[in-house]
This record gives sequence, structure tokens and C-alpha cells, in this order.
Amino acid sequence: MIYHRQLPAHALQSVINCYWYIDSQGDDSVDTQKIVPDGYPEIILHYGDPYEINLGDSWRGQSQYLLAGQIRQHFFLRNTGVSGMVGIKLQPATLTYLFGLDQSSLTGKVVELPESVGSVLSPVISLLGPDLDPAKIFHELDLAFSQFSVQGTQSNEITSALSILAERKGNIGVNELTTAVNCGERKLERLFKRFIGLSPKFYARIIRLSYIFELMQEGNKSWSDLVYDSGFYDQSHFIKNFKEFTGEDPSSYGFDERNMANFHLKK
Repeated sequence: MIYHRQLPAHALQSVINCYWYIDSQGDDSVDTQKIVPDGYPEIILHYGDPYEINLGDSWRGQSQYLLAGQIRQHFFLRNTGVSGMVGIKLQPATLTYLFGLDQSSLTGKVVELPESVGSVLSPVISLLGPDLDPAKIFHELDLAFSQFSVQGTQSNEITSALSILAERKGNIGVNELTTAVNCGERKLERLFKRFIGLSPKFYARIIRLSYIFELMQEGNKSWSDLVYDSGFYDQSHFIKNFKEFTGEDPSSYGFDERNMANFHLKK
């Protein structure tokens, strides 16, 4: 299985976190994959066989072109044959900035790609296939998104709050955050619901989870170091939060396994 990540053009990095692609190189073995919250909505374009998704109740088939909103807990995917997909990991508020979507309507959902988004990507979609050239696809994605200008569409409060949450690795309380961005708590809650799809407090927890994976990459970390560095009060609180998002105890989680969850969470 090939896992590859590519940064967008510098001018687009305020709206796109990265591009990626996954290809099973013709292997059609069925493999169930766990997806863990990472704080970013995504566009997924399949050029291989379709996938099935289980959001907690049952398995169902997915469309070829998808939009994934913010998720609050882990879920599962499985291939039905050969895997091949291209992804656009968007910055947290991009769907609202560029397409005017209220992200609260997408929270916890993976839906068919809306026409308003799909029409922008039609030149890219026409290039998808088993012999695709990733470099060409990423270049075409840069061209597709370069038509947008987000000047005047961004919320200063959201932009500032996201910057602070990233800088503090999610270790900041809502009261301190509202003071830092000069915004009342109720207003910030409303803005986060529309632009992010999650409350500021819950989104901060996801950022803390992502930081745990970043710390694990540094190696040589004891569990006590990991708990302290990621801002938890004690190990039991850390374990509870980790299990809530991943469904596993951190001591048994396979941080070094090559899978979709680790690919998306590791930097």
C-alpha cells in the first residue's frame, strides 16, 4: 500500500492542509481500517473500487466522490477491491470560507460530494484512473483552488482562535480563548458551530489528541512524559480521552502501524 502526502502551493496553505493519495497497487485483499478524528474536513476522490463505511451501526456503500465533515469519534472503512483514492485535507474552516457551507450540517457525516464543490474539481476528476500521475493531480488541484480568493470572507475570531489552539496544542480553556480573541463565549460557540462544526472545547480536545501522535514520533517518551507534555492532569484522564477518540487504550494502540489512521494523524 502506498501512502503519500503533498503540501499545496504556498499561497493555498491557508485553506488546504495537504493533498494525499493512497493506492493498494492492485492488491484487492479486504482490509478494515479505523479512522480517528484529526480536526480537518476532507474531500476524497476514489478511482479504485468503492469503499464501505461503518459509522457505528452498520456497513453501507460509499459514493465515488465524497465530502467528510468533522468527526467526533472513530469509525471504520473497508475496501471492496483494489484501493485508489486522492484526498484534499482542508483547513478547518475552508468549507465555509470557500463554499459557504454550514459545517454543523456535516458533523459526523461522510456524504456525496456536493455539486458546488465537485464542479470546481471536474478537471482533476477527469484525470483520475489506475495510471494516474500524482504530481500532475496535485498540480491540477493547485490550479483548481487558485481561482478562489478568501479575502473578506474569513472570520477574524475564527482565524485567531484556530491559530491559538494550534500554537497551544489545544491546551487552553474556553474562557482564556475568548479573552485572547476578544469574543464572547456564546458568539464564539456560534462561529465554531458554523465554521468548524464542533464546539471550541471539543475541537481543542481533538488538537490535543493529534499532538499525542506528534509526541510519539519523537520517540523515547515515557507514559508519564506523554501525559504531562500533552497537557493532561493525570494518566487516567489521558487514557479516558484517548480511548474515547480511538476506541483503544494507548498502551495497546499500534502507533507504528502503517494504516489510514496513523497516516492522517502523523505529521
